Amino acid sequence: MRHQTWVRPLVVVLALALLVAAPVPRAAGGSDGQMTWAVHVSIAPAWFDPGEHPGIITSMLIFYALHDALIKPMPGNPMAPSLAESWTASPDGLVYEFALRRGVVFHNGETMTAEDVKFSFERYRGAAAKLFKEKGATVEVVDPLRVRFRLREPWPDFMAFFATPATGAAWIVPKKYVESVGDDGFKKAPVGAGPYKFVSYNPGVEMVLEAHEGYWRKTPHVKRLVLRVVPDETTRLAMLKRGEADVAYSIRGALAEEVKRTPGLKLAPTLIPATFWIDFTSEQWNPQSPWHDRRVRLAASLAIDRQAISQAETLGFSKPSASIIPSTYEFYWPAPPIAYDPAQAKRLLAEAGYPQGFDAGELTCDSSYSNVAEAVANYFNAIGIKTRLKPIERVAFLSQWREKKIRGGIMQGGAGAFGNAATRIDNYMTSSGTYVYGTYPEIDALFAKQVQELDRGKREALLHEIQKIAHERVMFAPIWELAFLNGVGARVEEAGLGLIQDQPYSSPYEDLKLKAK
Repeated sequence: MRHQTWVRPLVVVLALALLVAAPVPRAAGGSDGQMTWAVHVSIAPAWFDPGEHPGIITSMLIFYALHDALIKPMPGNPMAPSLAESWTASPDGLVYEFALRRGVVFHNGETMTAEDVKFSFERYRGAAAKLFKEKGATVEVVDPLRVRFRLREPWPDFMAFFATPATGAAWIVPKKYVESVGDDGFKKAPVGAGPYKFVSYNPGVEMVLEAHEGYWRKTPHVKRLVLRVVPDETTRLAMLKRGEADVAYSIRGALAEEVKRTPGLKLAPTLIPATFWIDFTSEQWNPQSPWHDRRVRLAASLAIDRQAISQAETLGFSKPSASIIPSTYEFYWPAPPIAYDPAQAKRLLAEAGYPQGFDAGELTCDSSYSNVAEAVANYFNAIGIKTRLKPIERVAFLSQWREKKIRGGIMQGGAGAFGNAATRIDNYMTSSGTYVYGTYPEIDALFAKQVQELDRGKREALLHEIQKIAHERVMFAPIWELAFLNGVGARVEEAGLGLIQDQPYSSPYEDLKLKAK
């Protein structure tokens, strides 16, 4: 099922709100028990603030607990009414109006109003913030429970950027509280409208959350959540087997096989829209670099045995890819599969003037997926492209990528944010993209044109053309669409894995359950 950009009459949206997002009666007796996760990455305070959402899926690990959005993906609905009960769009595509849910209470007891929505949007500075500023004109508080967004011109993808976790622009924070404590104070003690309240955060160790029993949708079943940082995969599995963790994220290869063999444990694989690729960084745009030559980039791509990596790391569940756009996304263009052909790769290197290969410097990667990067490096070395692995913890890795500090080598990129082909292209292929080292003028021109195009068929053709350019010029060496493998312990009745399409983490948190004792 592909993500859609929704523009609906009020009566239809109201019906959807009643069917999908009506408040669920609270469970008798309230919340109880504790669930513990062994998390594969360090938790960053930047992920506590929707205003700084960097356009990555990892933020949703925290957002779905602490915060809530006007519209967000929920089970069975990629754009479910949440803090907004309904929304309408004007026939000319210039005005979007949201009717807010009555009685929503933040963790500090303040009631959410349209002022909080306006404040949250206007302070947003994360992924696609520049695009929102270019396209948006004003945000108007119509009354305490109604907010109106006016655009400068029709923007067919407004809801794709706004109402999915492609950005954090629709996730709401309390205006008065943020103004009183400031941005830094908010990250130290975040307050939201989500199903769980902040209790404590110990950097590099754990984050503790407690049920918000006033949550509008339902009282969470589980009283306390502990997100424990455990970078080592073997340790995560050991914790799961000992009952010290109820869910262990990212269990791969032989360890995943061990989960399958262990009585009481369950392996939960989920194919998600997280594409991985080799990014040639600024080297691609440097005429003095071997990577400037398309033949060299193509040789590197042909050197990777994608199916073998999938089998070794994710038991074959990951899907080899020829694009950085997930195949489930609206406006995806199915690029021709990339063969594993090391002989042709060596011929291309020789044609480009590198018959003995060359020293490519460092291959920088997110340390939580260094095993994938190591496999790629081995394939590169086999054809003469010599590279050395440089794993960096995720927060620092993303920071260096955003700030264009990864230079003098190549990197393993990855993205798992929600959205469609346009949201992914904006972030990773256009000159204004958050994670872009360089691009072609044709891509910028085509993207600017599709933003204004109201005809869906014509927009699709323009977005397909961008993807064809990226493929033909080998802007990237795609690897796969990730199957996220997780281990679930014996105490868990509902781990929330796979309930929301494309969400890799446990969610909705309020639906999670432990088995009765």
